[in-house]
Amino acid sequence: MTTQSASEKSSIWFANPDLAAMNAGGKNTALEALGIQITEIGPDYIRGTMPAEPRTFQPFGLVHGGCNVVLAETLGSVGANLVVDNSQYYCVGQEVNANHLRGVRSGTVTGTATLLHAGRTSQVWSIELRDDAGKLSCISRLTMAVVPIPKTSRG
Repeated sequence: MTTQSASEKSSIWFANPDLAAMNAGGKNTALEALGIQITEIGPDYIRGTMPAEPRTFQPFGLVHGGCNVVLAETLGSVGANLVVDNSQYYCVGQEVNANHLRGVRSGTVTGTATLLHAGRTSQVWSIELRDDAGKLSCISRLTMAVVPIPKTSRG
């Protein structure tokens, strides 16, 4: 029996993701306002970061839970749209939940999104957020709707 390294595994993405284009798409959005960046795309995951600094803090000097959710939903949303043929479908969030496990006061929050389920009309993603020490700070689950683009709107 042979095993595949992570770089040899087949990818879940419909097309080859363009990291620069994804980050450019965040201009003038909540992503830019919060400093969220997509940093890595593996064969079956997407990773991004958000600074732990005053613009992402709540009044007690911890990363705001809502900012954690924005990072988590961003990563799952980007991933979901990379899995489908964008000439026929787009994906939008239906439900997101988050368990905030540990406060983050400085550094960077790094999130990793992995696909748990890819169905005909929905996807489910798991997103783990970690601090600079690698400690789990938040776990989130995101359900995405896979929406067909009306035939009259297709090119």
